[in-house]
Amino acid sequence: MGYSEEYVANMTQVHQHLRENPESWVLIVHGPDDLCAKFPRQQICHCEDPHIFERDAAILQTIGVEVGQRIRWSEVERRIRDHVVPEDIARICSTCSWRGYGVCEEGVRRVHRGEGLYLINALSR
Repeated sequence: MGYSEEYVANMTQVHQHLRENPESWVLIVHGPDDLCAKFPRQQICHCEDPHIFERDAAILQTIGVEVGQRIRWSEVERRIRDHVVPEDIARICSTCSWRGYGVCEEGVRRVHRGEGLYLINALSR
């Protein structure tokens, strides 16, 4: 979807790690994170777009997590299951270009079904 091979490989690595190790600790940050570290330097980093900060703040408030907090990935998923419904994505992420793909709504549905993150092979189909 327009990302560099390096960015996609990094995203895949982080994604797979969380999927396979749900008790991993994650640090909630304001601004670019480990995924953004591999964003192509020649492109404008959308990780610093004000709309991204607004969406991040809204979802963090919804699940009751704060910037600077360390939390296990399994707890993030539990809070999503307890506090987020797929329809929230349309409200929180109305300005996101990814919304049209339906990936996030389906991701919330997966969490509700106890399936967690997608298998990477399922995403590439």
